[in-house]
Amino acid sequence: MNLFVLVWNYLKAKPLNTVLNLILLALGIAVITLLLVFNNQLQSNITKNGRGIDLVVGAKGSPMQLILCNIFHVDFPTGNIKLNEAEKIAKNRLVNQAIPLALGDSYAGYRIIGTNKDYVQLYDLKINAGKFWSKPLEVTIGSYVAQTAGLKLGDTFASSHGMTEGGHSHDEHLFTVVGILEPSASVTDNLIFTSIESVWIMHEEHEEGEEEEHHHHHDTASIVNPSKLVSSVSANDSTHEVTSLLIEYRSPMGAVQMPRFVNAQSTLQAASPAFETARLFSILGVGVDVLMGFAYLLIFISSLSIFIALYNSLKERRYDLAIMRSMGASRLKILVTVFTESIWLTLAGSILGIVVGHAVIYALIAFLPELQKTGFSAFIIYQEEWILLAGSLLLGCVCAILPAWQAYKTNISEVLAKN
Repeated sequence: MNLFVLVWNYLKAKPLNTVLNLILLALGIAVITLLLVFNNQLQSNITKNGRGIDLVVGAKGSPMQLILCNIFHVDFPTGNIKLNEAEKIAKNRLVNQAIPLALGDSYAGYRIIGTNKDYVQLYDLKINAGKFWSKPLEVTIGSYVAQTAGLKLGDTFASSHGMTEGGHSHDEHLFTVVGILEPSASVTDNLIFTSIESVWIMHEEHEEGEEEEHHHHHDTASIVNPSKLVSSVSANDSTHEVTSLLIEYRSPMGAVQMPRFVNAQSTLQAASPAFETARLFSILGVGVDVLMGFAYLLIFISSLSIFIALYNSLKERRYDLAIMRSMGASRLKILVTVFTESIWLTLAGSILGIVVGHAVIYALIAFLPELQKTGFSAFIIYQEEWILLAGSLLLGCVCAILPAWQAYKTNISEVLAKN
């Protein structure tokens, strides 16, 4: 009889034990796979979205909130800062680049970002259709926004105050879609980009003659000392505000001096993306370690169960093994049979666990819109998962050592004489 057919028949003979061992091992492997994929993709997204940003400067509040809001766009702003104060930070000798952001509005739950073309270069954004915004009230939208919100080139829409769709709608001014970005698998896929002036227009007091005032703001030729951040207004402008600055240092000395310099200002706060994301991972790490420990406990229980099942079944099959030996089966074949049964169980359980882990991630992405926006994928296989499979082969061998040795030592004449 074929070796694999023989092993399959042994496993089928006790379906309850086989299924229980598979489920226990699969659950442990599924939890490890889930944590592995989630952790790897979270770190990848954080690295991708925070590239080139050494410091975030904004209004005083929670440093973590400042990072989550202005880099990952999953929280609310801590407030606004005066443009002339932001200008002083941008002109500091330790700053190589300062990118202003103006937040506050959204459309269909997608945040509208007022910024300049330096942001485009920072994330290396590419146009799929149309062009980048160039005038007030023009927007260029992320690929995911275009896909889910149903916006296309030439469409107009009114923004809402805040991040909820039920917020106050700015119907007096409509944005026009002039461009759609290529997918980038980063947070930019879920954003709507416009000029900072557009955000100011939405939030200024709409007094008589405002249109002339706006035209005056954008007449850069009449400005003697234009702002480095927003060229349409003066560098000394104290009436306008931005939400934050994304800072890139000129030299490593900036990491030492800039945070202290910014935090010394009465209304400003500096937050380091590297420090805050490390703190975030340390907080998440406690829960991950607990779940990982639970997963390893399941795997240990499963391997113990497989060992006991093999050892007990060997006692019941001693006569069968003796018959096989008397019919010409070698000791080596008996040894391989036991090892194959154990390895088949652990390998099948591990494959099932990895499939279940990815299936859970797929279900979460399908049912949780926030995960869809983060660019998570259930179809990425990591190197560690291959290590899990290799580990399952080793586990199968370890579980089979004692039962296989007992089978190898089986005395044919003694067993047959007792039966």
